[in-house]
Amino acid sequence: MLRKLTFAAGFAAALLTCVLPAQVQAQGIGILRDTETEEMLRSYETPLARAAGLDPEAVKVYLVGDLEINAFAMQPANIFICAGILLWLRTPNELIGVMAHETGHISGAHLTRGSFAIKQAMVPMLLSMVAGVAAMIAGAGEAGMALMGLGQAVTAARFAAFTRVQESTADQIALKLLNATRQSPMGMLRTFQRFAQQEAMSAYKINRFAVDHPVGQDRVADLEALVDASPFREVQDSPQSLRTYQMVQAKLAGFVLPVKDAMIRFPVTDTSAPARYARSLAYMRMPNFQKALAEIDSLIAEEPNNPYFYEVRGQIHVSMAKPALAIPDYQKAVRLRPGAPQLRLALASAQLAMENQALAGEALQNLKAALLAENDDLFTWYQTAQAYSALHNEPMANLATAELNYNRGDMQKAIVFATRARAKLPQGGADWERAQDILGAASGLMRQR
Repeated sequence: MLRKLTFAAGFAAALLTCVLPAQVQAQGIGILRDTETEEMLRSYETPLARAAGLDPEAVKVYLVGDLEINAFAMQPANIFICAGILLWLRTPNELIGVMAHETGHISGAHLTRGSFAIKQAMVPMLLSMVAGVAAMIAGAGEAGMALMGLGQAVTAARFAAFTRVQESTADQIALKLLNATRQSPMGMLRTFQRFAQQEAMSAYKINRFAVDHPVGQDRVADLEALVDASPFREVQDSPQSLRTYQMVQAKLAGFVLPVKDAMIRFPVTDTSAPARYARSLAYMRMPNFQKALAEIDSLIAEEPNNPYFYEVRGQIHVSMAKPALAIPDYQKAVRLRPGAPQLRLALASAQLAMENQALAGEALQNLKAALLAENDDLFTWYQTAQAYSALHNEPMANLATAELNYNRGDMQKAIVFATRARAKLPQGGADWERAQDILGAASGLMRQR
């Protein structure tokens, strides 16, 4: 059923898509995958990471399927951009300013220091709890409660002071990174000005971004002096970068906003390319497939070499339960963007849905190409197992399932399927050796646990 109904195309929810940091999995943060959006975010982050002395490949940028106006960083070098802030910001330069700030946290080793600071800040709270409980046991209930409350207040004050220093430092690093990459810091300043304005508007609450990135007129004043001194203050976003940002915004709006809100933001009277892009996805979700196809067809007629338009049309056909019509569109997208693993995965998923052995062989080749770029992608391994199964290659299907379970951290299942694969693969061959490697690594991790 999953093979027939789930297709990783357009925006794909990463329920079974990519390996995420443990703390992200624990908090249930939902990740969206989309090649067009990821390439835009990567183009923003790569120069910032290099300027910070970081390996751009080591810094991972994720799109979070949440409408919070939020962005945050996690160890070791992960940046998370919520859909809400991408839709709220107005220009590429504003988003780049937010990403420069998060890169500043990574470059300044704030994530590691933050863990240590939390532990240090917890000491007075734990001591006050011990003292408070002792006082309560001794019969001084009110005094015991007061002691515990005092400890909590001291802990909060300590950590807040630490956070303020880190935030100020991240701002300064961000400005240096923007100057080093010859980009204007005005976008970053405008973003914090908007937060300061909304903070001043009484009850409006900016959720976690306001907590993790304190705003206020004092902070804006500090930034203004530094921004005014930047030789790149007046640098503007190029028309091409602005259009790319607007198209990604529209695509995201059509996918994540409630359909009614997406149609209000992009009414039918708006005939611009971004509006038609947004409506193609909103109509698909209604569903009104005829209108969805009409919108995306108009864009393809104007830009016949845009791979992402074909990808969306393929997704519309998949949503219509017509994978045969989706295959040519995905093939066109892959020809235009052969190095994009998620496009290969989308094509392979549609091919497998046809339940045709010849197409299963083609799907397997696309999946192998996708794994060369992303060999820890869970859904790609799942589909690879399905492809081998369709081709009646049980040992390789078991090996792919072992890879799937190993990458998602289920070592017990990884051992079971690697054992099955090893028993029937030619001994000493590359695939047999891989099964052996999974067994050794998974068994070691099991022992550690």
